[in-house]
Amino acid sequence: MTQGQLIRSFRQLTTEALDPDEPVVTLFSGGLDSTYLLLRLRDAGLRNIHAVSVDLGEDETSEHKQRIADELGVRLHVLDGRAAFVEGFVRPAIQAQAVYLDTHPVSSTLSRPLIAKLAVELAGELGATAVLHTANRSQNTLRRLNGALALLGYPGRYGSPYDLDPVDRDQKIQELKAVGLDQMSTRVVSGDSNLWCREFESGILDDPEDHAVPEHMYQWSALRPEARGEFIEIRFERGIPTAVDGVELALTDIIAALNTRVGAYGLGRYSGLEHLDNGEKVLEIREMPAAWLLLRTYRHLETATLDAELLREKMHVEQLWVRESLEGRWYGRLHLALESFVEVCAAQVTGSVRWKLAPGGAETRAILADDPRYLRDREAWEKYSIHRENAPYATV
Repeated sequence: MTQGQLIRSFRQLTTEALDPDEPVVTLFSGGLDSTYLLLRLRDAGLRNIHAVSVDLGEDETSEHKQRIADELGVRLHVLDGRAAFVEGFVRPAIQAQAVYLDTHPVSSTLSRPLIAKLAVELAGELGATAVLHTANRSQNTLRRLNGALALLGYPGRYGSPYDLDPVDRDQKIQELKAVGLDQMSTRVVSGDSNLWCREFESGILDDPEDHAVPEHMYQWSALRPEARGEFIEIRFERGIPTAVDGVELALTDIIAALNTRVGAYGLGRYSGLEHLDNGEKVLEIREMPAAWLLLRTYRHLETATLDAELLREKMHVEQLWVRESLEGRWYGRLHLALESFVEVCAAQVTGSVRWKLAPGGAETRAILADDPRYLRDREAWEKYSIHRENAPYATV
């Protein structure tokens, strides 16, 4: 497998290292870091810059991104990755119970390998000589994107110039203001959003010992006065969510519906520390109402349909699955093998769970499996099991 040269600093972004007329692809979210990278590429003399934005249901609008691209004279590519994200990454994560060290469901861990794949495909179509991103060394995205790009075999240059050249927030804001892009000055945290998760970190949330998310930043999980209690039933078929309250829906629509409906009760908020490449920890805040209920529903149905030894072994495999994904090895062979194990288990998981939602919590009201291992009448089972045990010794 051919592997390109790693870019790690802004000093590498020169017309001597990169042909100014050859296409360069850069991942673009519309945030401060990715906008500043476009400015630096333009100022370095590169004339064929392609900003690629993968739409996974994020907060930033295409209109906002287009205004920035037009201002800086770069071509914007908005790629719709929502269906691929849900089917190829979120669905497996539900089946794998992909929760980081029992603190929070993984989210950007799932989006990065897809973003890298789509960027490599676009770079191939354009004949681009480089694929750049903006992760820094205090962000786990750095090794996830670099790992995915390496395992995908991208032959050009790739990486993040922020790796070895961090730029102060104020400097980025001032330089962007100087070219008329002053809307970035209002950003007080770094955010990452998709249809599975809204995440906040850095800025005013840097310190784990003293942090609070301004309530207005939560969109899905803001407690609504009208949410006083209701029943909801989630159906799975062979490990895939298929219906809510008996109405069949695509998984994308199920997630969207649950984020609003479950979030209305203030459910689905997570905070937790996640390790960096060298073992240090950083704070991340999430709101994930749909994930909160879907993962709990799936665990109940697994317990109802899988035997105990298989479920115990799967729980061990789950953290291996999370580790390989988090460390940037989504396209590695171990992750592929773990995924095969998870899919075998998922094939047995069919049924539904009925919940009662209330402000601040939820309780099960019914667990119904199509092929259950649970008992519905313990006394009858005791009599039957005694009869079955004694049957071989009975006289004829």
